[in-house]
Amino acid sequence: MGWILGAERLFHFRKWQQDSLIQRFLGGPCPHHSPLYKELNRLGKTNPNLKRNLQKLQIERIRPCLPPSLILDLDSTVETVYGHQEKAAKGVNSHKPGHPSFHPLLAFEGQSRMCVYAQLRTGNVHPSINAGPFLEQAFELLGEQKVKYARIDKGFGGEEFYALLEKQKIGYAGKMKWTKRLAAEAAKCRVWKRYVDEEWIIEGIALWYQATSWTTPRRVAVIRKAKIVQDDQACLLLDTDWQYEAMVTLLDWEATDLWRFYNQRCRMENYIKEAKRGFAMDTIATGSFEANETDLLVKLLAYNLYERFKRDCCKPVHSGYTIARFRLEFFHCAATLVSDSRTTVLKLTKEFANRYTWKRMEFQIAQLE
Repeated sequence: MGWILGAERLFHFRKWQQDSLIQRFLGGPCPHHSPLYKELNRLGKTNPNLKRNLQKLQIERIRPCLPPSLILDLDSTVETVYGHQEKAAKGVNSHKPGHPSFHPLLAFEGQSRMCVYAQLRTGNVHPSINAGPFLEQAFELLGEQKVKYARIDKGFGGEEFYALLEKQKIGYAGKMKWTKRLAAEAAKCRVWKRYVDEEWIIEGIALWYQATSWTTPRRVAVIRKAKIVQDDQACLLLDTDWQYEAMVTLLDWEATDLWRFYNQRCRMENYIKEAKRGFAMDTIATGSFEANETDLLVKLLAYNLYERFKRDCCKPVHSGYTIARFRLEFFHCAATLVSDSRTTVLKLTKEFANRYTWKRMEFQIAQLE
């Protein structure tokens, strides 16, 4: 509740300790905010199954919102720390170079915006390290839920990872590093299929390519783009005018179709940004690694609950609202909690602009119960 309402750190929970509506919901007075630090540490040490139970709870809560065929988007992010937290280490950190950090792995479902699985890791590991076991654990949690496609960042590439997806018969599209060896193979292709966009000339080809770490050749789609020159004369495009991108895939699609499908994975950056800015995912609560991982899973549970709330109880116009906007328009409103004749009524102020929308959401919640 605290993460949904806007607490960014554990001591911000003191703001909600005296809130009469929260006390009514919990059935009594709220605990003091200071035991939250101790509880996170205690749970991480005394309950070895807590992490797995939280992950199962995530899937249980979001399963009704998942489509029949899933699109799994995989990425990693950096969480900078400013103390001596356990397992924090110096790694690739573009925002705060030289600072220790954590480097969690995240898996989102691309159609529903839900976070399916997450894992906190030390900050000096590459995304591809233990990426295979991470994916296997996600499949295990999903159970019989079918994953049809997977879109993966170039940091996850590797023979073990691609072989796992091929074994599961999942159509994947993964970004590749543009190397000299791959550029030489693409240069041998003479026939490119051209598509003209409003501002770009886009050309694509598909070829079979085997990287040095692969045990077998795989299909690679190569896209090159060049800016359209706005003048009346014909322009000869040089090799230096093109921007190249490459994706390894199991799908037998046109190169441009695959490229556009993969580019939809960029929305995952917005999901991660929402989890960070809206639910303080990158704020590290304690010095214990286990406690911080528990805190991460609770924050992502709050994120998923909010996404499901918008789906089940709000109008379609609210589906794009961030939690910050939702708090501003609906949560932070004046009201009076009145108890009379064993009945409790929440009376919203008449000046509340969204009171009728608020009442509709309240009715939808009652219908769910």
